[in-house]
Amino acid sequence: MNAFVSLLRENRNYRYTWIGQVVSEVGDHFNNVAVFSLAVAATRSPLVVSGVLLARAIPAMFAGPLAGVILDRIDRKRVMITSDLIRMVVAACFIFTVHHPTPWLLYLLSALLMFASPFFTSGRAAILPSIATKEELHTANSLTQTTGWTTLAVGAFLGGTSVSGFGYHWAFAANALSFLISALCIAQLHIVGGFRVRRQALTEAEVVRPWHEYVEGLRYVRSVPLVFGLLMVSVGWATGGGAAQILFTVFGEIVFNKGPMGLGAIWGCAGIGLVIGGTLSYLFGKRLSFRNYKRTITFCYIVHGGSYILFSQMKSFAWALVFIALSRAGVGISAVLNMWQLLRTVPDEFRGRVFSTNESLQWSVMMLSMCAAGVASEYWNPRIIGAVAGVLSSMTAVYWTWANLSGRLPEPARPGIEPEEIEVHGEPVA
Repeated sequence: MNAFVSLLRENRNYRYTWIGQVVSEVGDHFNNVAVFSLAVAATRSPLVVSGVLLARAIPAMFAGPLAGVILDRIDRKRVMITSDLIRMVVAACFIFTVHHPTPWLLYLLSALLMFASPFFTSGRAAILPSIATKEELHTANSLTQTTGWTTLAVGAFLGGTSVSGFGYHWAFAANALSFLISALCIAQLHIVGGFRVRRQALTEAEVVRPWHEYVEGLRYVRSVPLVFGLLMVSVGWATGGGAAQILFTVFGEIVFNKGPMGLGAIWGCAGIGLVIGGTLSYLFGKRLSFRNYKRTITFCYIVHGGSYILFSQMKSFAWALVFIALSRAGVGISAVLNMWQLLRTVPDEFRGRVFSTNESLQWSVMMLSMCAAGVASEYWNPRIIGAVAGVLSSMTAVYWTWANLSGRLPEPARPGIEPEEIEVHGEPVA
């Protein structure tokens, strides 16, 4: 943990980014608990929760390509600040839903909030190698992701408590304020040359046809087997991960009948598991050979899916919380290790498009998964749907193992690293 403290103390740019992340993500989870709890309390229908999640997924899916092109074209810092300010206004508008909890208004505001999000989240990932040195990058990546999961745990618990004790108004107001604080923190970032990607001047065709730039990013993804494989892992996880988003609310509010506190507890324990996984991956991640890294990913997705199946079958709420934490620990380890590989592999000029494409792919598949789970919840027991979701997420391990054993995941060369610095552990460099 001393490395985390040193990074925050010595790296001013990362420190401000981290503070903004903590505040805004805690506010996000206040919003999540409040919106889902309000939706279920007003309608008692899991299908409305599915509608809210779909309203978030669809805009995020379509915003991804646009966000990627813009982040690789213009100053990423300005894009992130604009995203925060737009989300601040939209988050404040959720207060109107307290007295008018109509599904269409929850859908509309959720859609607007999520459309603006990829411009910030993909931007933050894209600037990380610019504000952290090569030596700091593993620590910065681990701290960024572990912080996100810590705020999930804290924000979910606090969100559930605040909604139960103070009502929905407070949760929505806190979320809006958090985006303002985040924007002020990002405004403090400064590096030599700014946050605009160094590239040749755009031609007239590129200005009016940004789709060609996005396709160029897709060609890059397809040309590097590891990058393509990691994006496919995101797709595989999302087949069950989308359903899991709906089932958290269903299990907390309906299956275990715990209300907002139950929903907050499930999300909070999921966050604790992610923090544990992220911490473990930080401790041993840099020491893993590339071969063992790939084996670890297989193991993580088996643990993730299997534990989620057990979560869905538990009669005891306490044991359900234990298994959801274990499930998310597997996700935490794999997520930090996978992002570490992407940050080391993807050149600066493609980062915006690669990270936004990854986000769009995840939301696209999650949208289908959420839609299927929402419809199924009207006819099937949630425990059955949970078991299916766990099996689907575990299938990621099958794809990854097949790609690895068939030689489709060679270790790539790293931009900015001399060839003699690359350690090859029994496999050729692509």
